[in-house]
Amino acid sequence: MNLLDDASTRGLSGLEQLQVLIESGTRPAIGNALDFDLIEVGKGFAAFEGTPGPSVMNLAGTAHGGFAATLLDSACGAAVHSRISPTQAYTTLELKTSFHRPVTAETGRVRAEASLISFGRRAAFASAALTDADGRVLATATASLLVFERSD
Repeated sequence: MNLLDDASTRGLSGLEQLQVLIESGTRPAIGNALDFDLIEVGKGFAAFEGTPGPSVMNLAGTAHGGFAATLLDSACGAAVHSRISPTQAYTTLELKTSFHRPVTAETGRVRAEASLISFGRRAAFASAALTDADGRVLATATASLLVFERSD
């Protein structure tokens, strides 16, 4: 689902759009592909949860780094999304990810939480951490995002 193109969310702030997504039980398409959900949002905050399944495992038996990076990027993006106006959009310019521990099938459900660092007219910055159920940090990220006015 593209929240910005959905008629039911046109005219809503970014935070309101994310709240509609959670309330409807709808996932973004990437959430379907990698089995994760947006579960919590606030002004400048977002959290996703997912469970690494067989489709994200690499040959070494650990989750591909892209699984963790995608959760972190999604969380950072949603934290920024929570601050955009109905006429704005954004895109990730840079994502710096650090992997602290391996993610395996035994890791179980993981949570990516992101907080907005700053939000300006043209750029936003966010940071995120991916943790396991015991609160151990698995990966962290910082993101730079371009904020722009929609052209439609």
